[in-house]
Formats: sequence, C-alpha cells, structure tokens
Amino acid sequence: MVRYMIGADNFPMSSLTAKPVFEYTGGNLSLDFANTCDHRAGERFEERLTDYGRLVQWGVGSGAISQKSADRLLRQAGEAPGNAQSMLRHAIQLREAVYDIFSAVAARRGIPSSALAVLNAAVRRGAEHASLEHANRRFVWKWIEPEGSLDSMLWPAARAAAELLASDEVGLVRQCASETCNWLFVDKTKNHRRRWCDMKTCGNRDKARRYYQRQKTQ
Repeated sequence: MVRYMIGADNFPMSSLTAKPVFEYTGGNLSLDFANTCDHRAGERFEERLTDYGRLVQWGVGSGAISQKSADRLLRQAGEAPGNAQSMLRHAIQLREAVYDIFSAVAARRGIPSSALAVLNAAVRRGAEHASLEHANRRFVWKWIEPEGSLDSMLWPAARAAAELLASDEVGLVRQCASETCNWLFVDKTKNHRRRWCDMKTCGNRDKARRYYQRQKTQ
C-alpha cells in the first residue's frame, strides 16, 4: 500500500542546503531510493520524501542527478508546482514498487506482478532519455534531460533496480533485521551474514534492547 505525505507547493533552493535527511547504506541506488522512509514495519511510519524539494535533495545526495540538474528541477518545480506534486506521487509509487519487489526477493517470496509492471514502465521511460557515451576508454550512460522533465532522478534509480535484479548480486539483497526498520541493502560482507542496514543505528539499538531485556530478567 502506498502512503503519501505531500508537502507545500514551494521548492526553495535552500532545500538542498538543509540538514541531510537521507542515508545511503543500501549498496545500490535503487535500494537507497526504497529506503527513503522510516519505520516501515512500525506504527511510527515516517515519510522522508515530504515534498518535491526533498526528492531533488535525495537525487543529489545519491548521485542520481548533478547539482546543475537539481537547480534546474527546483526552478521548474517552482514554476509548475502542480506538476511537481504529481511527480512526487509518481516517485513514491515507484519507490513502493521497488521496495515490494526487493523485499519479496529478500524473503524468497513471489514477486508482485503489479510492482514489476510499475518498475518496467519506469525503466522504459528512463530508456527514452539514455544514451551511451565513450569517454576515457570506457562506455558510460549519459542521461538526456529535456526541459520540463521533473523525473530525471528516477531514471537511474529504475535502471539500477533492473540491473540489480538481472545480476548475480540479487541473491545478496537483504532486509534489516530490526523489527521496525526493514530497510534493504546488498550484503557485500565476506561471509554474507550482515543483519543490519547500519550497525551504528539499528545494530546498536538492538544490542541495547537485548541488554535491557537481560537486565530485567536478572
């Protein structure tokens, strides 16, 4: 189920200079995108993509778009706030589809066809704006951003999801063991026994919780 928390219709340039609100611990761009909300499994669900400016902020922080692209997107969003709000809803729909797919992968469940259809549509949309460029003896993807496109940060996220699903690393996708977190990540540890999205947060909280329970039983 998609849960929306849409913010105001203003998208100031300062959105990108505010205190960082996103973490990039997934090991893959698409999983970092899926992790843009907190407490998925708990009662305190918290949306981090609260307005279009936040979506742009995530794009810059994740490397999905450049600062130059961000400046253009925020300017266009200010000129067409209704379109920006619509794009935010579309982004959250795509995020939830990515999350549903990879959480099913992590749990070895069947992949929801509706979520895969949403991702495929986003992959096709991104492919319309992608071209190969040869530079420094290697080929790289270059994204062509026509004026008026407010979803350019979604194109590389969708492609990253598709490439991860088609790669050998898909079997290393895990879900945080915290009962209230459930963030996704690629387990690239040597023994593939990583349990937490981030040991400094969920890992330490779980250790503290278990310590407190042991103290109560003594």
